[in-house]
Amino acid sequence: MRLLAALLLLLQPIITVHTELVVVPVVVTDSHGHRVSGLDENSFHVYEDGRLRPTAIFRRGEAPITLGLIVDRSQSMRPKAAALLTAISAVLDTIRQEDELFGVDFNDRVWFELGDGQPFTHDPAAIRAPLTAARSEGRTALYDGVAAGLRQLRAGHGARRALLVISDGADNASRTTYADVLALARQSDGVIYAIGLLGVSGEDEEDAGALKRICRETGGVAYFPQTAEEIATASAQVAADLREQYTLAFVPGDRAGARAFRKIAVAVTATGRGRLRARTRSGYLAPPEGGKP
Repeated sequence: MRLLAALLLLLQPIITVHTELVVVPVVVTDSHGHRVSGLDENSFHVYEDGRLRPTAIFRRGEAPITLGLIVDRSQSMRPKAAALLTAISAVLDTIRQEDELFGVDFNDRVWFELGDGQPFTHDPAAIRAPLTAARSEGRTALYDGVAAGLRQLRAGHGARRALLVISDGADNASRTTYADVLALARQSDGVIYAIGLLGVSGEDEEDAGALKRICRETGGVAYFPQTAEEIATASAQVAADLREQYTLAFVPGDRAGARAFRKIAVAVTATGRGRLRARTRSGYLAPPEGGKP
């Protein structure tokens, strides 16, 4: 009898429940554009394709950051060497001991500054020199560089993850398309920021569009400073965004028959705080049913 019971138990189907959370980084600003901190979970309402989703995780306050610097080393950046150095230094000066970093350079090709044996570092000096010493030459594979950064970001250990792209914005050499980068960004919980070192010509204004779109899709911002002081201010804004970011997560709705891309919206209300605005990712790519994001 015991043998029969054991056999019946072994023959029963094994049901595995696997739930993936969708992570939603959020920056909250008031009517004057100032960041708002200190809100609690009850202030946030997360919507997936227009449907309210219960919040499974809520975090605020300081947390370690994984940050990738994606640096344009193409020939068009050669006259902007001083501005590039200012941007890199201003960002690295905000790094704390618990944060982790990596650096990606790109022109016609893409390369990592730390090498295969060291994917991340906690030491800003380990990437400061190589990122600023590389020679500017060749064309601009912007999308290839951002795609490499998004893939590397997946292996990060920080509670908050971001890329900072420093470029003049014009892609003319990538094998990766904008659609490819957009798909990778929508599969990532990382936020993309950019410091666009552009001029004032009409062509530069058009080039700014690519950086703006990539950042906006992930809840980030593209800055276009003109002076060293403005570059330092933009870098400080990026650092403050990451430090004062809220992190929410929710269980996605039923995937069966659903479209791959799902829109995300976050509403924020708090008594006495006036009208609040949430800046976050536009949505995410839902994996196939039973698949991984």
